[in-house]
Amino acid sequence: MPTTAFGDFLRFYRLRLSMTQEELAERTGVSVRAISDMERGRALSPQRRTVELLVTGLELTPEEAGEFIGLARAGRKTAVAEDKPVHPETAKASAVCALPPVLTELTGRERDQRALTAFAKDAEANGRLQLAVVHGPPGAGKTALAVDAGHRLTGLFGNGCLFLDLRGMDPEPLSADRAVHRLLRGFGVDERKIPADPDDRLALYRSLLQDRSVLLVLDNAASEAQIRPLLATSPGSMVLVTSRSTLAGLDARHRVALELLDGDRAVELLGVVAGTHRVAAEHEAARRVATLCGGVPLALLIAGNRLASRTQWTIAHLADQLADERRRLSVLTAGDLQVRAAFELSYHHLEPAAARMFRRIALVPGPDTSVELAAVVSGQPAHLAEAALEELADASLLGFSDIPGRFTSHDLLRVFARERLELDETAEDVRAANERMRDWLLAVATKAALYFDHDQPDPASTIDGPDPVRDRETAKTWLALEQAHWRGAVRCAAAAGEHRKVLDLATAMHWYSDLRGTGELWLEVFGAGAASAQALGEVKASAEQFNYLAWAHYALCGQAREALAANQLAVAAAVAADDLLAEAWAWYYRSGIERRLTTPQEAIRLARRSVELFERAGYPNGEHLALSMLGAMLHVAGEYPEAVAVNRLAEAHYRGSATAPGNDELLSMVLTRLADSLAATGEVTTALDLLDEAETLFRKHEVSTGLSRVRFLRGRVLIRAGRPAEAREQLLSSLDEARWSEARVEMLVLLAELADDCGETAQAREHRVRALAECARYDSPTVRGTAGRLAAQLGLAVPESA
Repeated sequence: MPTTAFGDFLRFYRLRLSMTQEELAERTGVSVRAISDMERGRALSPQRRTVELLVTGLELTPEEAGEFIGLARAGRKTAVAEDKPVHPETAKASAVCALPPVLTELTGRERDQRALTAFAKDAEANGRLQLAVVHGPPGAGKTALAVDAGHRLTGLFGNGCLFLDLRGMDPEPLSADRAVHRLLRGFGVDERKIPADPDDRLALYRSLLQDRSVLLVLDNAASEAQIRPLLATSPGSMVLVTSRSTLAGLDARHRVALELLDGDRAVELLGVVAGTHRVAAEHEAARRVATLCGGVPLALLIAGNRLASRTQWTIAHLADQLADERRRLSVLTAGDLQVRAAFELSYHHLEPAAARMFRRIALVPGPDTSVELAAVVSGQPAHLAEAALEELADASLLGFSDIPGRFTSHDLLRVFARERLELDETAEDVRAANERMRDWLLAVATKAALYFDHDQPDPASTIDGPDPVRDRETAKTWLALEQAHWRGAVRCAAAAGEHRKVLDLATAMHWYSDLRGTGELWLEVFGAGAASAQALGEVKASAEQFNYLAWAHYALCGQAREALAANQLAVAAAVAADDLLAEAWAWYYRSGIERRLTTPQEAIRLARRSVELFERAGYPNGEHLALSMLGAMLHVAGEYPEAVAVNRLAEAHYRGSATAPGNDELLSMVLTRLADSLAATGEVTTALDLLDEAETLFRKHEVSTGLSRVRFLRGRVLIRAGRPAEAREQLLSSLDEARWSEARVEMLVLLAELADDCGETAQAREHRVRALAECARYDSPTVRGTAGRLAAQLGLAVPESA
């Protein structure tokens, strides 16, 4: 492609300063791609602000600057006519449907640009009309992508490109008949020769389109009915439609669902508008702004313009303004550009039921929703709720989740929905909807968790509203998908003083928490449960909740001292309640805590005590779990034969009660401990067989943390067996799923030692650095000792506490 005078001078002035394109980009804030396109003549209409930045960066004299700016203006005037000459008689008519200028460099849409280019090339070689629909939420940049495609792809179509705004968001969108009239003028038909009869106009339009190779960009479509008359068989042509609606009724060969920008691309767009130097100087603040803009290109454009027009502002100042949710949409205003206005256009086109659903979704605490939850919060039957959700998704005000039957919403639209909720509904109605949703979430979560109770796994509770939980499988799925929602409900119920509901849920979650969920989750749930039990004056329940809280602290979070404090409260409450079972659990958990804080011998003593108390209480499940815990403590002390013996007792119990619900998971836990001790006694083959069995059971019940535990232990056993390559594979596959505290430290240390054995010094160092960083998360003598050894191996100063 030939260059332009402007491009030639740009290259001359750049080379005069001995600068690369990258260095000029760094100096001016204009992207490398934009500079390259201008120098090669691909960008014929540079923006005024871009030219001004280049003038400064190229250090031009006043005379040179005047000439340079003049060349840019000349390029803008001839940009439309550069690719294809226009006959003088049709020049005025073509301007009716001329492409708008590119005002801001398109950013973060490379994949979508490639897709549209492929569609256009397909049109060039295909006898069928190519119809492509670009749809997405308000402010996503659909028009910008279409205009960019028009400028880039016009050369592939012999008769050029026509652009028409269908005004789909106006109170009266452009009718198909008026659209045909304008397109005829765009084809160069004299106004006096356009037929008066609508059918004749349409026939003329179709005949002209059939004889031409055209890229037809129909922007901002309202509906399928508005588009259909404008489609005609036209080999070598392509129709590109943009709409906030998915236009699902159109038989489109190609669809591009425009996503919001991810973090890096959002920051990049902010830099394009506000200046890359400025963004680089306050990168973290820029990332905050990008996050608070929700990846919405319109919001980022406005934020960038506000910064560009307020040079005295820091980016952190804008981020602080946006952090106030009640002000966010007001801050995202620059002149006549408003995020709120863009959202309102879509909102006011909704049917009343869908508008109500849109507002009520703002009450949902998580980022997505199910049909059942939407029905509860909106107060509608499920079938009507689903219809409203579908309408919102078709209007791009909700997204379709990867999971069928679920819908997603993005942050800025949720902020707008909350505004509309305050404006359009009474405080009483909002409060009632909130309470109804909270009660339903707590009730369903409690029922679902009880399916995992090894003692009474058959919940008899009735749910007031939709009941998505029918058995253990649906309970597991619901608890995982709705975790953000029921966790938010627990938080709200605790704040509202609904202690009975909070305590019931926390109590039900005991067995479910054993193999699922994060330490952070269970600290919150069991912490709330303990507070509610105390508020209700229920001493036995307090002992139970403090026991569970202690477990979360030491087993999942590596916080042994916090665990000890909670455990001491559990012991005191169990003794005060004179409850043998609660006391047995307290010493069971204390055993694990003491292993981390004192000695294995003290842990063994406490484990034996818990076994005795469970036996006296007549609770076989607890007795055999305590035997398995005793085996684990004996293993740590190096007493492997006895560790095997007590775990064999636990194994026999769970193999003998194979019909009990959830038995597989308890058996799997015991098998992993037994395998670990068997390997230590030299029975490697038997240990590997038991781990294979445990893996099969965990996989059957889709317990990812159990699978991670198996792979970790298999890695250790394989090291003993002299099979380092297999061991490394197992440890690496376990690393990201590791749930138990301190396990990641041991995995990384083992991986470092395996790397040493293979002469992979750099890899060994990387594993040790990661292990040392992981040590900082935990506070126990064992971990501090490991941290000291790692620091010494890395040549660092050994921490005093180590």
